[in-house]
Amino acid sequence: MSDTAAKSAQRTTYRHGALREALLEAGVAMAREGGGPQAIVLREAARRAGVAPNAAYTHFKDREALVQAVARVALARLAATMTAEQDALPEPGTAAARARARFRAIGTGYLRFAREEPGLFRTAFATQSDVSAVAEPASAGPTGRSAIELLADALDGLTEAGLLQPERRPGAEFLVWPTVHGLAYLAVDGPLRFLEPDQLDDLTAQLLDMIDRGI
Repeated sequence: MSDTAAKSAQRTTYRHGALREALLEAGVAMAREGGGPQAIVLREAARRAGVAPNAAYTHFKDREALVQAVARVALARLAATMTAEQDALPEPGTAAARARARFRAIGTGYLRFAREEPGLFRTAFATQSDVSAVAEPASAGPTGRSAIELLADALDGLTEAGLLQPERRPGAEFLVWPTVHGLAYLAVDGPLRFLEPDQLDDLTAQLLDMIDRGI
């Protein structure tokens, strides 16, 4: 197929709804390659998708709209990583052990995503104005649960297993989340980024031990 024919076929497909996805994929790639939301450019997304810049505005009114869409993809991938961490767990023998392991896997998955996908991790929270955006359906992983909902589920599991007192459960996610996020931030953009991977693994385990004891 000639270049002209290929472009024609591509744009015919785009007229049927694939352009938005192509632009979004380009935005995700730019965030990953450029290390965060500052690398996302709408005109460049259009160029990568093979369309004129004006065509991009039919799906994203401006650059900020594309950044927000990429942030939702990043949040969904964060949730997917956390779910995968839980799915990889061996089956512990007791309900309490299972609840504790699933809770710890949430933190481990969160920190793993930050270390493996720093550009998307930075983008995930770049444009969120309140916590509702973090929990909306577009931010959910393969189970239909967002990262904050997965954490809430794990905390509920601790309560049901008798490891977290019911009176301490309300709002506990807003204590755990900032604590884990703080280590993630320091590991990606702070002085802890100079540590070796095994040192960060050890810090992760110690932090989760501290949270486990503290809640």
